Amino acid sequence: MADPPPGLPEPPPLGASALPAGTYEGTCVLVTGGGTGLGRAIAVEFARLGADVVVASRKEEHRAQGEAAITEVGARALGVACDIRDAEAVAAAFDVATEAFGVPGVLVSNAAANFPSPAEDLSPNAWRTVVDITLNGTFLCARELARRHLAASTPAAVVNVGASYAWTGGPGFAHSAAAKAGVKNMTESLAVEWAPYGIRVNGLVPGLFPHEDMTADIRGNLDRTAVDDRERAQPALRTGRLRELGWAATWLASPYAAFVTGHTLVVDGANWQRRSLTNPPVTPVRDQMGRPPFGEG
Repeated sequence: MADPPPGLPEPPPLGASALPAGTYEGTCVLVTGGGTGLGRAIAVEFARLGADVVVASRKEEHRAQGEAAITEVGARALGVACDIRDAEAVAAAFDVATEAFGVPGVLVSNAAANFPSPAEDLSPNAWRTVVDITLNGTFLCARELARRHLAASTPAAVVNVGASYAWTGGPGFAHSAAAKAGVKNMTESLAVEWAPYGIRVNGLVPGLFPHEDMTADIRGNLDRTAVDDRERAQPALRTGRLRELGWAATWLASPYAAFVTGHTLVVDGANWQRRSLTNPPVTPVRDQMGRPPFGEG
C-alpha cells in the first residue's frame, strides 16, 4: 500500500515574516474585532512589523486581550470601544486612533456577526443584525478611512475579511453568506472608485484556522472530529496556522502589493474549490442541525 501523500508543507515558524522588519513603522493600523481569534492574529503580525495597532471592539475584555497580545511583541497598542453599525461611533474611534498614533493608514475590517440557522427560522431582526454588522459596518469603516485620506490626499489600504461562501452560498448561514457576498462586491467597487486617490481595497478569505475563540458551533463540530480526520478533510491535509493568515493580511496592505487592489485572496489550502467525483446523499439543513420539522417545538 502506498504511503499517504504529504499535503502542503508547514509554514515557517511563528515570528518569521516575508516582509522586511519595520515595514509598518510609523503606521497606525486599525483592526475591527482585533481582540480575539483571527482578528487578533492579524493584528499581532502587523505589530511584529512595527505598526501601532488600534483594536476596535464593543467588548472591553476583547480589547484588553488584543492590547496584551500586541504589547507582548513589543508594539504600541490601544483598545477603542466601537459599534461599527453606528457611523458616529466609527468616526469617534478613528478620532481616538488618530490622536494616539496618527490617522490610520491601514484598516482591517474583521468584525462580523454569524450563527447557524435554517433560513426559515431566521427572524427579521436576526437577519438585519448580521447584515448590519457584517456588511453595513464594513462599509462604514471603509468610508471613514477613505474620507480622511481623500481629504488629506494621502494613500491608504483596506483589507476586508470575507468568506468563501460569498461565491458558493452558505446553506444554514444565508444571512452571513449574503452579507459576505455584499462585502466582496463592495470591495471590488470601492477599489475602482478609490484607486485614483491611492487608496487600495482588497479582501481576505480565511479557511479553517483553529483557535481558542471559535464560535460554539464550529468548536462543537471540531471537537466531534479527530484531528487526523479533520486534516484529511482538507486538500492540504492540514488546517491553517494563524500566522499564515496574518502574513497574507500584512502583505496585502503593504507597499509590496501596491498594484494589487480589488482582489480577494483566499487562504484556505484550496478547500473551498474542492469537488467530489461522487456526491454524497443530501441531508437537509434542518436535519444537520438537529432541528425538528418547521412548525414543531
